[in-house]
Amino acid sequence: MISEETREEQEGIAIIGLAARMPGAPNLDAFWRNLCGGVESISLFSEEELIESGLNLATIRQPNFVSAKGVLADVDLFDASFFGISPREAELIDPQHRLLMECAWEALEHAGYDSETYDGRIAIYTSTGMNTYLPFNILSNPSLAARIGGFQLSIYSDKDFVPTRIAYSMNLKGPGVDIGTACSSSLVSLHFACQNLITYQCDMALVGAVSVHFPVKVGHLYEEGTAYSPDCHCRPFDATPSGLIDGNGLAAVVLKRLADALADGDSIYAVIKGTAVNNDGSAKVGYAAPSVEGQARVIVEAQTIAGCHPDTITYVEAHGTATPLGDPIEVAALTQAFRARTNKTGFCGIGSVKSNIGHVDKAAGLAGLIKTTLALKYGTIPPSLHFTKPNPKLNLPNSPFYVVDALQTWPKIGKTPRRAGISSFGVGGNECPCGDGGSAAGRARFALPPLTAPDALSQNRGRVGGRHLAAFLEREPDVNLSDICHTLQRGRRAFAYRRAVACTSVGDAVTLLRTPQQVRITDRANGGIVFLFPGQGSQYPGMGRDLYLHEPVFREQVDQCARHLESELGLDIRWLLFPAAADNEEAAARLEQTALTQPALFTIEYALARLWMSWGLQPRAMIGHSMGEYVAACVAGVFSLPDALMLIAARGRLMQQLPRGAMAIVPLAEEELRPLLGRGVDLAAANRPNLV
Repeated sequence: MISEETREEQEGIAIIGLAARMPGAPNLDAFWRNLCGGVESISLFSEEELIESGLNLATIRQPNFVSAKGVLADVDLFDASFFGISPREAELIDPQHRLLMECAWEALEHAGYDSETYDGRIAIYTSTGMNTYLPFNILSNPSLAARIGGFQLSIYSDKDFVPTRIAYSMNLKGPGVDIGTACSSSLVSLHFACQNLITYQCDMALVGAVSVHFPVKVGHLYEEGTAYSPDCHCRPFDATPSGLIDGNGLAAVVLKRLADALADGDSIYAVIKGTAVNNDGSAKVGYAAPSVEGQARVIVEAQTIAGCHPDTITYVEAHGTATPLGDPIEVAALTQAFRARTNKTGFCGIGSVKSNIGHVDKAAGLAGLIKTTLALKYGTIPPSLHFTKPNPKLNLPNSPFYVVDALQTWPKIGKTPRRAGISSFGVGGNECPCGDGGSAAGRARFALPPLTAPDALSQNRGRVGGRHLAAFLEREPDVNLSDICHTLQRGRRAFAYRRAVACTSVGDAVTLLRTPQQVRITDRANGGIVFLFPGQGSQYPGMGRDLYLHEPVFREQVDQCARHLESELGLDIRWLLFPAAADNEEAAARLEQTALTQPALFTIEYALARLWMSWGLQPRAMIGHSMGEYVAACVAGVFSLPDALMLIAARGRLMQQLPRGAMAIVPLAEEELRPLLGRGVDLAAANRPNLV
């Protein structure tokens, strides 16, 4: 029976992979550094840049024109060949589709999985912004649009085809759905992905969101009372009049049932304990207006589902638009929800990532989720920017909340893990997940981290060259090299070209990765792995000792062989293989006896082969010399391990009985093989192993 405590620990949805590209941040690490550094990633544009984007000078020079936006770099770039797409076709596809394909791939790699080799079903839920590439780039050339045709143009352009395009390119066999609920889209997608996992309709879920609006470099005309900022900043919760700044961005996360993630040894960055979605209905002043009651209900529902008492939630990543109507209603709703179960004040931090990057629309919820997930991982809450004096309408002194306006550590409350809530509101609807902190899943004495790429040119972009891995290792010098090697070997797609370095420390790895001439780049398409098993003469006491001490698979195979051989040899072969210092001389002498040499070598060679195979190195062929033929035949499945050990022990006894050099190959006598007859062993196969 599973105890209630154990069940509670294993319930929830684990976040096991993350990827993000945000204004000022081309990757996840840069995004976190910017957040912790209090960096505002809002770009300001010159008149020349705005005119180049298609704006007229009269608009640009209006006094209420605000030339600011959160810009995403390199939105025109795409690694088309990596996804098997022609350059011409890539030009026609909405960049939002293209970018989210890359981001989804990055997230799954971050989780340590290759969709081609993963046994379970992977679902994909996406949220995609309005396609502005179509009117500005494709339809502006009518003859081009006519040649493409309406149906094909819709596949390249419509958001409905984003999840299925990703599923096709990555071979995902779970549900593929695009969800649109305005600004709350990505967290609503997260909610349904969690439900899909809870009901076992998939085993892993990718949730991605993207908003990239064209032209990239534009601004907005400010009008009093609207949602947009009168200047170039977004000031959530502040008394200064403020509002939204638009932004482009995309993000993806990988989810798994917590119990499965624990069983599989995944890195767990945070755990989602409960999510809830609702709608305000008509109980508000207008369709686009938010409602205190509706927001409070969904927050209470999420807390209830999560089983989280408000007292244990010490941070809320708010929707935080800084609009005159939005912030007061959101804080009032949060306060009402928390006040249902606690009267404490000022114990829960509040912030908004929109102060850093602007409002990235469909990706806004995931941006906040990833910020909070990384805060849980590192035990640090980044500052919410531009807060100088609280908006009096928020009534913060009498609420459970205070604004996190500086980088701060995030302590735990006793044994309770760090817990956070995330609010995300769209026009007409609400969503709120509640989650808590997670944990990351022996140290290697020797490591061989491999990198792989689909084509040789990729090395120049850093995939095989190793620049990105070297930079990561420099930032994380305490990382476990065993985990790095395992992920690179088992959690990455095996492409045509592969590069590896042999190292004993993180420092070694960085040096070698930054020295290309120290390694070879091999073409997997031109060959494969062949196992060669040697014959007698290579034995010595202590062979394989370090592997036996440090590699569980190797140790398990040696122990298995020793158990089977003990009745045949009358001793534990491990005493000869790994003798104590005092017994080393005697062990060396006895290992010269063929009756013991061959079983000892068989044991080491067999265990070593199984160890390599457990690491994913599967031979396409095997060959053996003399006694090594029997190891090759056993690994190839010609006969079972117990039968092979009985054969090799009998062979060794017979060879001891012969003058040295009397013959090179000794067929076993029928009486030596007779004990095997009742076990279904083919005598011809036993004497002439069929090697593959």
